Amino acid sequence: MLQTMDVDGRVGMVDCVLSENKEKWLESMIQIKNRVIGNNKQKDQIIHQGVIPRLLQWIIDEDIPVELRTESAIVLGSLAKGTSENISCLVDSGCVAVLLKGLSSNNVKFIEACLRCLRTIFLSENSPLDQIYEDVTVVPHLINILSKSFCTQECITTIFSNCCKTAEHQNALSRNGAIAALAPLLCSSSYKVQMPTLKCFAVLCYENETVSKATATATYNGESIPNLLLRLLSRDKPSEMQMAAAKCLTYLCRGGAIPTHCPTIQNKTLSTLIRMCKKDRTLEENVEGAETLAYLTEADANLQNLASISDHIIKTLADYLRYTSVQQINTRSTNRKVINWSNELKQAAFRAFASLGANDEDIRKKIIETENLMEHIVGGMTCNDVKVQMGAVRCLHSLSRSVQQLRTTFQDHTVWKPLMNLMTNGSEELLPVTSSTLCNLLLEFSPGREACLEAGAINLLAKLTARSEGDLKLNGIWGLMNMAFQADLSVKIHIVDTIGTEQLFRLLSDPDPGVLMKTLGLIRNLLAGRTDIDHLMKVYGSQIMQAVVFILEGDHVVEIKEQTLCILTNVADGEEAKDYIMGNEDVLKKLKTYMVHTNVKLQVAATSCISNLVWNEQEGAYNRQAKLRDLGIQKLLQQLLSANDVLLFDKVKTALQQFT
Repeated sequence: MLQTMDVDGRVGMVDCVLSENKEKWLESMIQIKNRVIGNNKQKDQIIHQGVIPRLLQWIIDEDIPVELRTESAIVLGSLAKGTSENISCLVDSGCVAVLLKGLSSNNVKFIEACLRCLRTIFLSENSPLDQIYEDVTVVPHLINILSKSFCTQECITTIFSNCCKTAEHQNALSRNGAIAALAPLLCSSSYKVQMPTLKCFAVLCYENETVSKATATATYNGESIPNLLLRLLSRDKPSEMQMAAAKCLTYLCRGGAIPTHCPTIQNKTLSTLIRMCKKDRTLEENVEGAETLAYLTEADANLQNLASISDHIIKTLADYLRYTSVQQINTRSTNRKVINWSNELKQAAFRAFASLGANDEDIRKKIIETENLMEHIVGGMTCNDVKVQMGAVRCLHSLSRSVQQLRTTFQDHTVWKPLMNLMTNGSEELLPVTSSTLCNLLLEFSPGREACLEAGAINLLAKLTARSEGDLKLNGIWGLMNMAFQADLSVKIHIVDTIGTEQLFRLLSDPDPGVLMKTLGLIRNLLAGRTDIDHLMKVYGSQIMQAVVFILEGDHVVEIKEQTLCILTNVADGEEAKDYIMGNEDVLKKLKTYMVHTNVKLQVAATSCISNLVWNEQEGAYNRQAKLRDLGIQKLLQQLLSANDVLLFDKVKTALQQFT
């Protein structure tokens, strides 16, 4: 029995679509299209009545009139503009695969309707972007139909820009000719085409050296893409277009495709980004401008210096931290999400400050003099927004590179408290930067060192050394190395007991040279101070000597072997610890070998150890000298008096003077 039509005619429309009455299909589809436009309640009802499978069936059936197939795609596109649940229903019904297949049609209107729906789906947060790449024919076909109309250009560039999230995606698009196909669109007369094209180039080049260089060398009408982008930086272009072009040039620069000293970067891109941070720009541009400025200047000291003196940027960014809604022109965003602009501006300012102050003490001083900056940083670390926490810690990390600030400003603010709290209770993504910052706060001259120690820093760092992630492992051992420098014996024993000798010596086999170097640095700092050396060698001497032989026999760079020989030099400075070297024939042979090594650093390190062993003011010196004389060490020293290196000559001369 057929359902009766309700007062608004909706049931009848759906019934007609689901029926076999072909004469009514198109008319009913047009009615449904008019009903669902801008009405989420109607969209939900249509979806729940099971219309989607019918529409997909028509789209895929080439025997169905193209007008009806087009209307079906238009209705699906309208349904996609509803709620996220609507999009999930479409995706779960297999809509994406059907629409992608529909793109093989020769009818431009139908193709455009399919693309508009796909664009809406791929603009959503949980879009099935991998479906673009699963079938290897999809990307080349999208590129092939790109130039059919303004609509296809706008939709496909938007789809690409939202489906390019990984290096694999970037490479797939580049490999299929996306760069050459997109280049002409930078010169399009349509703003709606140029903007997604700019975004597309940005995501293509982001942290991808190969694609960046391919983009920078590509041309259209005899002009390189960087030159085309430079045109879009012009002040007569819309503000958001200038911002998007500056971002593309920034990514090309960071990708190694444009040198940082190039006028395009120093004069044009940098000044555009700084201009975007001003109050006469939208909030989106303020945030994006500061974030992109941070990224551009992050790794280049010259750009940091240039930016820091440009157009009062430090004062401008400082105003971000004091943002109130009445200070700013309206946003252009149509995003339905409520955005906390205060938090967005704070994290952007923190990131920019972190980059600007990464290398130069004078710039750090200017930043630190920002009114109430340390209070803002502490507040940022205690904020419940992870992006603000990350920005605040990055800024703190950058400023903590300053010896002067560690000794003064940091002493007046208990920054270690929120930092330690983030180390313990913060998001996992914060750990790399929080642990790096903690390493700096544990330096010997830092006033917060003792407080961090009491708050359990050793336990936290020891746990990091057991992590599989290389950066966390490195920071863990680095922090312990800093903590051990000129520390009391009780602290050193606490470090060794907490990390455990098994883990400590396991780190000496780590494949990362950085981890190995810092582990050796930790051992060297532990073995400092004559009394401490003797105490620790009594407990761990045999293991330390095994580790030393293991490293010296291995295939390691000079710096690692030099650090290992320095450990031996420290051991040789102990009164009783000397016996561990004198009683170990392997170690003595190694010292003799490195005294005549081709690398002068290793010669100096080995000779320094010998000098400590033969020091004639210490008990047992005569016997040690006799043994080393028998091994030919004194003779080697005499031969080294002809050394050209001043430092080596001085070490050799000092050692020879000890022999009686």
